[in-house]
Order: sequence, then C-alpha cells, then structure tokens
Amino acid sequence: MQGRSMLPTLHPGDQVLVHPNAYRHRLPQQGDIVLARHPHQGGLYLIKRIQSVVSDQYFLIGDNLSESTDSRVFRAVTLDLILGKVVSLF
Repeated sequence: MQGRSMLPTLHPGDQVLVHPNAYRHRLPQQGDIVLARHPHQGGLYLIKRIQSVVSDQYFLIGDNLSESTDSRVFRAVTLDLILGKVVSLF
C-alpha cells in the first residue's frame, strides 16, 4: 500500500491480501474495499472503498478524502476494472 488515501484504515507500507475471485458469484457491495485498475491509467492500481453502486457503476472513494484521487475525479467505474476484494491486511 502506497499513499495516504485510505487512512486510517490502511497505512503506507501496509500489505493487503486480495481475493481475485470474490466477485465471481456475487457483485461488489457498498462498503467493500477493492483493488481496481485506474480507468485512465491502465498500469495504475488503486485500493478504494465502494461508496455506492448505481446502474452497474461503482463509485470508488478513499477513506481519507483530502488525500484521495478517486471517483470524484475519474467518475464511477465498471465491474471489469475491479480486480478483487481486499480480504486481509498485514
């Protein structure tokens, strides 16, 4: 984990375990913390919380709003950009 966008939940240097098949049989839910591909920078990965789900679009937001680049900037994302659910923190 880099950056401060998910403070106080996740800190810079934290490591997370991502379940890549978590959404194979169910859709992401509001409140889930997910690993997603940035919609405009394909090589950039984000860890964000799903704030809301509207019409199969997922609004991703950081817990630390003042330090987060998220769907407030790049808008809601589609399911194909969500790579998995964060299930554990080290």
